[in-house]
Amino acid sequence: MAQQVASAPAPRFVGPAGGKPPLRRGHQRDIYGALDLGTNNCRLLIARPDDGGFVVLDAFSRIVRLGEGLSSSGRLTQGAMDRSVDALAVCAEKLRRRHVTLARSVATEACRRAANGREFAERVRRETGIALEIIAPQEEARLAVLGCHKLLEPGDGPALIFDIGGGSTELVLVEQGEHAPRIRAWWSAPWGVVSLTESEGRAAIEGKDRVAAYGRMRERVLRSFARFVEMLPDDLSNVRLLGTSGTVTTLASVHLALPTYDRRIVDGLHVPVGDMRRISSMIAEMDLDQRCGLPCIGAERADMVVAGCAILEAILDIWPAETLGIADRGIREGILRSLMARDGYQL
Repeated sequence: MAQQVASAPAPRFVGPAGGKPPLRRGHQRDIYGALDLGTNNCRLLIARPDDGGFVVLDAFSRIVRLGEGLSSSGRLTQGAMDRSVDALAVCAEKLRRRHVTLARSVATEACRRAANGREFAERVRRETGIALEIIAPQEEARLAVLGCHKLLEPGDGPALIFDIGGGSTELVLVEQGEHAPRIRAWWSAPWGVVSLTESEGRAAIEGKDRVAAYGRMRERVLRSFARFVEMLPDDLSNVRLLGTSGTVTTLASVHLALPTYDRRIVDGLHVPVGDMRRISSMIAEMDLDQRCGLPCIGAERADMVVAGCAILEAILDIWPAETLGIADRGIREGILRSLMARDGYQL
């Protein structure tokens, strides 16, 4: 449920070989790892502090679809777990090869919801050495804000930062703080690109009445936002909006007609909301083959992107911003910043 976010729980710091290192001041040779295992993707960043920020030394991203079938069975499937363990084994090798000093590895909605989520985390520990921390939605929201808030447009008005995941969507209402935004409230809705796609059914999304199916998905998401809407300020003028997820970066790439994805162009982009709505409606009207043919969507994202568009449009319905900020950064960057700040680095 929505609530004010209190001080975050102490993170669990686990190196590639396991164990908790003692607190210490930062050292110029320190190398940090951040792993985010979501419902759809497995992502890793390895970085070292540098001049008030950090330099990325290595990265990894793979679509694993850990939450595939979860909405119907309540459990992680064997195939989804196998795919995820394979990806995590690659991450573990990168952590070892890069001699990572501190790492934090988190799992989100799929592991939170699955009856066998903790059993899966134990398997990951046995087979890869990675200790997955299944984090609460409020911690997920905090890390996402910490990772991407620097891309918010300047201004004194309220801002909404959102993260469209595979199994859930986090909405975070923030206000201006002295050094970083203050979180006023957060909400975790049970709809992400995987869970919403499975709820509606691929046959409906791809069928002749797919526009109607798209409308149903939007309405479903809007209903899940109802209590959060009650917490929004009465005055919604001069508002700012920032999104972090594969959905917003993909749609921004379509907006720019990029032949291939380019993070340097997309991260930090601001797109008129009207253009994002137009692109979302266009994608919802396409069939699967047409979506596969769009650069930066392709076969890997074509079956899930319609649900992402529906979630995005529902967010735009409740938050009347004129532009949408695009962030190709989030939980992993939030983890890195928190780890480095803990060791005394000024970020």
